[in-house]
Amino acid sequence: MRGAILKLFEWLAGRFSIDMGLDLGTANTLVYVEDGGVVMNEPSVVAVKAGTSEVILGGRAVGKEAYRMQGRAPQNIEVIRPLREGVIADFEITEAMLRYFINAVHGRHRFVKPRVVIAIPYGTNEVQRRAFIDSAERAGARTVFLVEEPIAAGLGAGLNVTEPEGSMIVDIGGGTTDIAVLSLAGVVRAVSLRVAGDNFDESIQKHIREKYNLLIGPLMAEDIKQTIGSVRELETEFTLEVSGRDFLTGRPRRAIISSDEIRQALQDPVRAIVRGIQEVLEDTPPELSADLTKSGIVLAGGGSLVRGLGDMLREELDLEIRIADDPLTCVARGTGKVLQRIDDLKDFLHGSHQD
Repeated sequence: MRGAILKLFEWLAGRFSIDMGLDLGTANTLVYVEDGGVVMNEPSVVAVKAGTSEVILGGRAVGKEAYRMQGRAPQNIEVIRPLREGVIADFEITEAMLRYFINAVHGRHRFVKPRVVIAIPYGTNEVQRRAFIDSAERAGARTVFLVEEPIAAGLGAGLNVTEPEGSMIVDIGGGTTDIAVLSLAGVVRAVSLRVAGDNFDESIQKHIREKYNLLIGPLMAEDIKQTIGSVRELETEFTLEVSGRDFLTGRPRRAIISSDEIRQALQDPVRAIVRGIQEVLEDTPPELSADLTKSGIVLAGGGSLVRGLGDMLREELDLEIRIADDPLTCVARGTGKVLQRIDDLKDFLHGSHQD
């Protein structure tokens, strides 16, 4: 009898809730809903009163609102990125951020809570998974499912990850790069590197500090990466004027930088990703390696958009390289596919349904 009542409640809740998928990334959080696709894409940033977990502006200083405050906030406000390298670094502020995103999508249906699918980096341990589940439940989720990011990225890229055939995904996010060979809805071989888009930005900041004695912030570094960043020689090299604070005098100053020097600055993190791919390929079973000679490698995540990365990997690995359609939303769209096939995939997911 109790089981029948629970099933009835779940059916009623499903009728009225807006279930959602979350790509809860170090740099950005994307929210997917079944009838609307990706409905939110905002920075994973929260502005709080200094020394507290209280979000300013009535709880609205999350995402874009907080992102614009980075490097510009007064001493009584802290601008925090509550996730580091793909996992929760600040439990309370992550919960506040999740509550903001869930309420923004589900606000008109507060009498019933949504099911939430969250993509997490490959290799997270039980404590880290529990932190994601607890944060989402406290933020307003009815049931939480966790799917590893490589599987979500593969689903979002249109790969047949549930079939008995090998496919490979390289998801270069903000805090981590997940490199995985997938088959039968599982990860066969994988590594999760703590080298990704944030490291690209840090390498650019370091280069400009060392060469020009100029301190620039993460927003400027990201703009440089997107505007003139590349990993291969360009037919036409570019220059860009950047602004920051002189390391020696403390005064505002400008400098002209070139795409060639930014390419050199990006070499170390890019080579680390290449080595990670080679490591996974060398450990892949022969039958799946044979599949990869036909299917190649699919790139996802914002880091895949750095100029020339696909061509460089093609030359280095002698495999076909394809950048997924709309790679920035690949993981989020994959969480949406998990929502659509939740009953079929439940055995491959972590979450509160297993408690």
